Amino acid sequence: MSHKVAIVTDSTADIPEELIRKYGIHIVPLRLLFGEETYADGVDLTSEQFYEKLKKVSVLPTTSQPSPTDFMNVYQSLLDENPERPIVSIHLSSGMSGTYQSAMLGKSLLEREGDITVLDSKSASYGYGLMVVQAAELAEQGKSAVEIAAVIEGMQQSRKLFFLVDTLEYLQKGGRIGKASAILGTLLNIKPILSIDEEGVIYAVEKVRGHKKAMARIIELFQKDLADKRVNLAVGHTADPGSAIACAEQLRGHFTLNEVVYTNIGAVVGSHVGPGVIAIFMWPVPE
Repeated sequence: MSHKVAIVTDSTADIPEELIRKYGIHIVPLRLLFGEETYADGVDLTSEQFYEKLKKVSVLPTTSQPSPTDFMNVYQSLLDENPERPIVSIHLSSGMSGTYQSAMLGKSLLEREGDITVLDSKSASYGYGLMVVQAAELAEQGKSAVEIAAVIEGMQQSRKLFFLVDTLEYLQKGGRIGKASAILGTLLNIKPILSIDEEGVIYAVEKVRGHKKAMARIIELFQKDLADKRVNLAVGHTADPGSAIACAEQLRGHFTLNEVVYTNIGAVVGSHVGPGVIAIFMWPVPE
């Protein structure tokens, strides 16, 4: 019986379906609430369906983390299959959600202890989905849970990411900016550039007028750390793959790209920033 490390994450990692299937990654879904309707993220509602619904509602949906029991059941199922198999479970930043804490509680609820390592990614969307995929690749190579956790810690330090927000409407609806600021920003064609700090909290990097200038500024920000390195690139989009491909082609002129991944930005990030967002994730190829 194989003792290859099992990899668990949650639905906000926004990992493309083909990579989930390729590596056998186990996904625990968050829940999305549109009024009285509840959906399991990525199970009952695809990203495409989510953004269609988002355009039609006046009140933003809310999200709910998985319960500790949800995690316990996944861990228990894996341990029932193979009690000796280690598990590495990587989750949405604790600075944005209680998902990591739920995973920790789920581990504590198990009747018998297993070799389970729960990691706080301190990131969101494919900002940690890339870590999950790397963990799954290492598991395929036979690396131990300790070795995988060490690599993930290094990736937390080296990954760079920026979100380019197309409209201020959803930041205003979510109470993150005032209505007057949103109206003025829209009139001035302001495009906020967001990122995630070392504690795993989203913050505004800069506000730039116009999409073209904002992209130029994002390229400058990436070049500070990655100009002379071979990099992997992931571009997240809100059910608009054409915009992601165009973005990658623009970046190709400034960086030495190795692997390129395209992914849908899921409901959790999407409910805060709305459609039309581009998320760019870069991390250096290991020497």
